[in-house]
Amino acid sequence: MLQSIKKFFDEKGQGIVEYALILAFVVAIAVALTNSGGLKEKVEGAFTATGNQIDTINSNGAPSGTGGNQGG
Repeated sequence: MLQSIKKFFDEKGQGIVEYALILAFVVAIAVALTNSGGLKEKVEGAFTATGNQIDTINSNGAPSGTGGNQGG
């Protein structure tokens, strides 16, 4: 019985280490992408373009909240 308890804790510890390594890898990739500059400008540009289109639609007299869907 003692061996089965020991085995349970050993496997649990191994799983935690594996998840921590995967998380560290994902974080390192995210930091590398955001610090490179290219991704940041593209995301900012997409949000700016979308905001500008929304402002243009609202300033042209389209009712707010319709989503531009006037079909039935």
